[in-house]
Amino acid sequence: MELSDLFRGRNFDIEAMQQRLAAVAGELGLPVARRTRISNSRRAQELGKWAESMGKGDEFRRSTYRAYFAEGRNIALLPELETIAEAAGLAKDDVFDILAQSLFAEAVDADWGRARELAVTAVPFHLFGEKMLVGFHAYEDYVKLVSGN
Repeated sequence: MELSDLFRGRNFDIEAMQQRLAAVAGELGLPVARRTRISNSRRAQELGKWAESMGKGDEFRRSTYRAYFAEGRNIALLPELETIAEAAGLAKDDVFDILAQSLFAEAVDADWGRARELAVTAVPFHLFGEKMLVGFHAYEDYVKLVSGN
């Protein structure tokens, strides 16, 4: 979906959001691609649960982050998901079957249910105890989150 369609009718400055994201990512030394579209991440989430079950969750999350945020790739597409899985050390030939059989759909549904309970409206979203941090933030903000200051 085009970002302009996503935010149509809202008082939201897409360019300002892109600039803030680029600035924060730059401060943290993280690469970020300028995007005009968002991708449906549902299938990537299901594959993330699979990756976790295989002990490759961190690798999969890093590969997905790099593909989507740093390289601007469409993580809704099966070939992209296969490339991401392979980069994380998973068998890319298993990706289609994992998704077709909906093996991890219930786990993702449970995560979405929890997100609704917490009233999550944006990502990234970090929860530490009962405290929340929404959006991209500087390292110091995360330290404050976990230290209670």
